[in-house]
Amino acid sequence: MKSVLSVAALSAIGLVSGLLMSCTPVCELPPPAAQLSVAEPLVAQRADPFIHRTPEGRYYFIATAPEFDRIELRAADSLADLKTAATKTVWRKRNTGAMGANIWAPELHYFNNAWYIYFAAGDAEKPWLIRMYVLANESVDPLIGEWKELGRVKTARDSFALDATSFEHKGQRYLVWAQKDPEEKLNSALYIAKLISPTQVGEVETEISRPQLDWEIQGYKVNEGAAVIVRNGKIFISYSASATDHRYAMGLLWADADSDLLAASSWHKLPEPVFTTNESLHRYGPGHNSFTLADDGQTDIMVYHARDYLELQGTPLTDPNRHTYIRRLGWTNEGFPDFGQNKPDTE
Repeated sequence: MKSVLSVAALSAIGLVSGLLMSCTPVCELPPPAAQLSVAEPLVAQRADPFIHRTPEGRYYFIATAPEFDRIELRAADSLADLKTAATKTVWRKRNTGAMGANIWAPELHYFNNAWYIYFAAGDAEKPWLIRMYVLANESVDPLIGEWKELGRVKTARDSFALDATSFEHKGQRYLVWAQKDPEEKLNSALYIAKLISPTQVGEVETEISRPQLDWEIQGYKVNEGAAVIVRNGKIFISYSASATDHRYAMGLLWADADSDLLAASSWHKLPEPVFTTNESLHRYGPGHNSFTLADDGQTDIMVYHARDYLELQGTPLTDPNRHTYIRRLGWTNEGFPDFGQNKPDTE
């Protein structure tokens, strides 16, 4: 029988309410470290996590494997049970050519009566030739049936591109992704477009954010890892910025739900990050999040990755210890998401 998580149960698996979003990471001193419990990962050594919850309450977990060589799925009837759920490899990288290296940031989506996995991949001979690709599966359950390669996501520019996510709003499906700008003055900006088919975006591709703020350009000039949540009459997009070490952090964009989402002027950005490294909580470089619902079907949950130590074991890409964590997402009186910068995942 499927369980419904109470607030106490949410706390037990590391979900807590946050601070007011108007509070920046330095506006409140966290409690002494001795009073805090270190969060336990939901899934160890899995970065860029994405959890899809079906209307029936079935959870599917997908993320980047540290070997960058495959795409795995796992499923459970509760969030907590994803921790011990069996994994199934549904696709492996090619031995040569496109989709042959750096298999990153897969996301699982369901629309048009089919399952789709969006992911980034390099070329076996040119690992940094990173582009976005799509797999499709028409089975009722994405753990069964055949996953077919639909090919590359087609955008106006042929440049470094990754971290595609998709959402539907007012009957229109959109794609949001990160891509290198034409003049190559930055590593990646965020773009939005209508999704015409699973692999084709519309003619209008709008840049909605580029790394310009000081906290977005630490190590690299990066905006990536977009995640969408629609609440309180607004489209909110969280995103990640800077190098993927302890400087990695999350920011927030938003647009009114009735605005033209393809107009750059519709989008607004908070000047300060909303979720960052917190040494007292052993949380380093949090980012590339997604959103889902708790077992009660109502409580908003943030899914994210972070390391629990500062000094890397190698480089940000060779250190495998970016773990998946979950926490309850709060909301301010103004209707904005409250990420709880100075609150632990466990109480």
